[in-house]
Amino acid sequence: MRNIITTVLFVFLGLLGFSQVDGTKGTPKVGLVLSGGGAKGLAHIGALKVIDEAGIKIDYVGGTSMGAIVGALYASGYSAMELDSIFRVTDFSKLIQDNVPRGAKTFYEKDDSERYALGLPFTNFNVSFPQAISGGQNIYNELVRLLFHVKDVQDFKRLPIPFLCIATNVETGERVLLDRGYLPEAIMASGTFPSLFEPSEIEGEILIDGGVVNNYPIEEVKAMGADLIIGVDVQHGLSTRESLSSATEILLQINNYRTVNDMKNKVKETNIYIRPDIDDYSVIDFDRSLEIVEIGESAAYKKLPELVEVAQKQNRVVVSQKRIRTKDSLTVNRLIIEGNDRYTRGYIKGKLRFNLAEKISFDELKQGINNLSATGNFKTIRYELVSNGLGTDLILKLKEDPTKMFIKMSAHYDDLYKSAALINLTKKNFLLKDDVASFDFILGDHIRYNMEYYMDKGFYWSFGVTSNFTDFDEEIDFELIRSNFDVPNDPNIRSITLDVTDLTNQVYLQTVLKEEFAFTLGAEHKLLRYSTRTLNQFEEGNEGSFLPTNSDRTFFDNSNYFSTYGKITLDTYDDKYFPTKGLYFDSDFHFYLFSSDFNDNFREFSVGKARLGTVIPLFHNLSLNMEAEGGVKLGTSSVKSFDFILGGYGNDFVNNFIPFFGYDFLSLPGNSFVKAYGRLDYEFASKNHVLFSANFANVADDLFRTGDWFTEPSFSGYGIGYGLESFLGPVQIYYSWSPENSNSNVFFSVGYWF
Repeated sequence: MRNIITTVLFVFLGLLGFSQVDGTKGTPKVGLVLSGGGAKGLAHIGALKVIDEAGIKIDYVGGTSMGAIVGALYASGYSAMELDSIFRVTDFSKLIQDNVPRGAKTFYEKDDSERYALGLPFTNFNVSFPQAISGGQNIYNELVRLLFHVKDVQDFKRLPIPFLCIATNVETGERVLLDRGYLPEAIMASGTFPSLFEPSEIEGEILIDGGVVNNYPIEEVKAMGADLIIGVDVQHGLSTRESLSSATEILLQINNYRTVNDMKNKVKETNIYIRPDIDDYSVIDFDRSLEIVEIGESAAYKKLPELVEVAQKQNRVVVSQKRIRTKDSLTVNRLIIEGNDRYTRGYIKGKLRFNLAEKISFDELKQGINNLSATGNFKTIRYELVSNGLGTDLILKLKEDPTKMFIKMSAHYDDLYKSAALINLTKKNFLLKDDVASFDFILGDHIRYNMEYYMDKGFYWSFGVTSNFTDFDEEIDFELIRSNFDVPNDPNIRSITLDVTDLTNQVYLQTVLKEEFAFTLGAEHKLLRYSTRTLNQFEEGNEGSFLPTNSDRTFFDNSNYFSTYGKITLDTYDDKYFPTKGLYFDSDFHFYLFSSDFNDNFREFSVGKARLGTVIPLFHNLSLNMEAEGGVKLGTSSVKSFDFILGGYGNDFVNNFIPFFGYDFLSLPGNSFVKAYGRLDYEFASKNHVLFSANFANVADDLFRTGDWFTEPSFSGYGIGYGLESFLGPVQIYYSWSPENSNSNVFFSVGYWF
């Protein structure tokens, strides 16, 4: 009898315990654990879609790295379908690479980003390497926007679903549990993969990816109160030697030694374990996001009966979830700045470029943060948006970059300047607090240099000094020289090699409205030298012919010119070399006052020129670039050295040399010109372009006085080519021809133009 009573008691207690966990008499608390795994973590979204479909109410969420990002968004109130929609339109490559949009850069910063292929810190004559590829700024901006609706929730247990995530203290190697604070900052710290992102700092601790110590926080979720655990594991197993093809994969392999072993017990503790089959994907395969989401969905469907059983035990009434509408505007009425030791509040506020207590869009906020990031003066920029009753506080937490000196490099080849290698030394705070000094030394077929010193004051007038030395030679038609300079005729000479040397020094003031519009006033000195060795092989004979001579060089001009000038520039092109949208306007007016007058023919004169362009996206990956350009020399001076000369292909030519398809370099001269240009650009594969260009022009002396500028174009040319966006800069190959002549040209360039 006693044995029967004992047996009945044990059965009763067992049923009581089962009912408390499985829902017979109580609803089980369900915890969700999402592991880290980089791009493979997108499989969490697919799994969540099935979990939502099964009708399960998640009571707690814990995640690490990508699991923390997806988990935080889900815990903040987004449904799995909403997350799927968000991530489908996200360009992960742009977010991770942290490329600052061109529109966020000042003209100085645009020039730097479109000239140098590589830049490295250079301190005490030692070259070092950056701690990481990315500061994670673009990702952080997006997280702030998506989580704006829970910006005031400092205790993550008060989120719609209580949440936690894991990070690692890089100094001690200890686990750091993040369950309070500013949510975007916390999950950013959890996902700070070493070498890919800069470490995060929260409350004095330097944090990196939580996957280093705990990539599957099941114990932490149980401690929150979970009775039943659903886990989605996208961790990378140990790889074979063939799979370790990158530094990222090797770092991940080292990290996985601990986590793979820990997972043996954690899998046993997981009630419903979902393991998507994504071993063939890497942690950086974000371009395969749709496939990864589908694989996560397929893996969860295999567990659908178990998920439905849990939902039935929860026995909850399904209520349609309110859709989260991401805010598109806010009002910042107080700016709090932390960590700005070297840069003033005025400098930072000027870069943000929005007024306090006025409604702004999130795009404007993002633009302002990007403006700060583009300066390169800050290693990381983190910020919080916190309600203050009347609007929102913007709390900027800046980490300034202590590096003041950089060494930068680039290489280039084109048909005019030939091969060249550039090495640059840039020093910030060279003489004053906000200044920058930069020196380019260009070594190759022609030695050149560029020196620049400036103070970028943004809205206020900036001050700058530049010095540029350029040298090149080109074989040109002898008749072009005879029409511009006093040179005897010789029927035996059809072409000569013209050597061009230009030394230009400028002092200027500049003010900038936003980052795209600049107004400049300055003074300029120019030493301009046109010469050849070809004619000096001969001297004039009795009947106008030339006889051999040992003299060195013939000079057509060797004068110093002094001028004042003004420039107005608007540049909203999204790319200098392959733009897909934007406007461009550049105007320049020089008034030449004095000259050393090598040819004894100088009188005061002016040169004005302007270029206007737009880029229109036509269809997917197809854009049309249209530009109009013109120039005129004003005055009665017979100086020909500043006439316009059209021909060739390229960028950043000195003086008034204008590129023109269909003709070789320096082919079409005149003291005035008008030109129309159009280009179709089809990006048939990522960073690969097919290009078709056409240009038309009138160029001659006094076009605008005679009215010939408005007649049918006298010159036309066409080009078809291929362009590649490479790590050295653009690679461009063009086949060019003109119906007015029988000649065709092939133009070839590699690397950024400088």
